Amino acid sequence: MRADARKNRDHLLAVAGTAITEQGVDVSLRDIARRADVGLATLLRHFPTREALLDALLRTSFDELTAQAAELETSSSPENALVSWLRGCVAWTTEYRGVTVLMAAAIEDTGSALHASCVTLRAAGARLLTRAQAAGTARSDIDGTDLFALIAALAWLGDQPSLAPRADRLFEVVASAILTNPAGIDTGETPSLSRS
Repeated sequence: MRADARKNRDHLLAVAGTAITEQGVDVSLRDIARRADVGLATLLRHFPTREALLDALLRTSFDELTAQAAELETSSSPENALVSWLRGCVAWTTEYRGVTVLMAAAIEDTGSALHASCVTLRAAGARLLTRAQAAGTARSDIDGTDLFALIAALAWLGDQPSLAPRADRLFEVVASAILTNPAGIDTGETPSLSRS
């Protein structure tokens, strides 16, 4: 890709990220193009569908969350790794309003541009959960799909103005329910789960 085309693509992604943060994943492509000061045809030349745009925008975050899970597997206790990753995942999904709906649909749709990234992310969380279960620190009656659903539910709370102030406390309730002995869990930095 030429340098000017790469610069234009990066600019479109930055503008799209801001628009989605403010208005959610259903923001109009025309509005994104207008904000980027380009024509809709230019946006569609780079990203022919909404999913292609979202895939390009979200892939870096998916990759970072997957890498974080791998790092936590080797650097933290099983229960701390699981809760820390879960908190980071929920905080990220809260940043992009409505993304959990797309992620849940993409898991089931093998033709979705987001499918592979979502499956990889779910597998990363499942590995952390399995590790905690093997250590006897997480309940054994949940799986990676349940964990993915809990991320979506907790992110949804952060999107609801009347419930957002409760998001951090409810995260602790859910984390405590996942673990067999939640006392003394250290999740490191604890970003707020509610939308500011």
